Amino acid sequence: MPPHVSPPIYANFPSEKLTIGAGVAIFHLATERVVVCYHSRGKYWFLPKGRRNANETTGTAAEREGFEESGYRNRLIPLPMRHRQPAPDEGPEPFVTEPLWTQLLPLTATSQYMLFWYAAETVLPEIEESYDLAAPNSDIGSPRRVYQPPPAFPRDTILQQRILADTIIGDDGTQRFYEPVWHPGTGVDEEEKLYRSFLLTVTEARRKLKGSVMEDVVRRGWEGVQQRVKMEAGDVA
Repeated sequence: MPPHVSPPIYANFPSEKLTIGAGVAIFHLATERVVVCYHSRGKYWFLPKGRRNANETTGTAAEREGFEESGYRNRLIPLPMRHRQPAPDEGPEPFVTEPLWTQLLPLTATSQYMLFWYAAETVLPEIEESYDLAAPNSDIGSPRRVYQPPPAFPRDTILQQRILADTIIGDDGTQRFYEPVWHPGTGVDEEEKLYRSFLLTVTEARRKLKGSVMEDVVRRGWEGVQQRVKMEAGDVA
């Protein structure tokens, strides 16, 4: 059952009273799994999320927070979804990277938190390799590294092609899947050092997150993935 949907409200917040954040469900498409974090002290499960940096887009913030809190590099997946944003100047798009959910949460007694939830995927092997070859000021090797976002999901790539890119065929014809790289030490503060991350099946992830908006982010994200695959195969309009 989806979480409660709040009625529209009037609210006004000056810049010093509003914090904007973003979170993400990171899917490994080939194995139908999703990244879920666990707080080793608080003993609870959650999806990675955090505050947007100044001058940063919420989509990039979601990818960055996903990497910092889980250790898995990721990029947003354009999905079919109902939304209320106007079409871009070049015309309607069947797949978009809009938030699946938006939450308004009190941060303190006098300040507000606005949190946007997105769907993303783990990155290609060659993208991971490109970071290994990157310049010294990339996000490799320094405790205070500068985050470098991955390239966006290509507009001319279909999801089945993307899944095939993570499929490895052995010399004997057996099939296995590329395992996304987990990067240790990506947390940026002492609290995030307490986080552990796991790639769980969609069903298991929903069970861990049951009853929360995060569960529905996983559900809606995975349903969007399945719907896009069907649309690209011509099974649905």
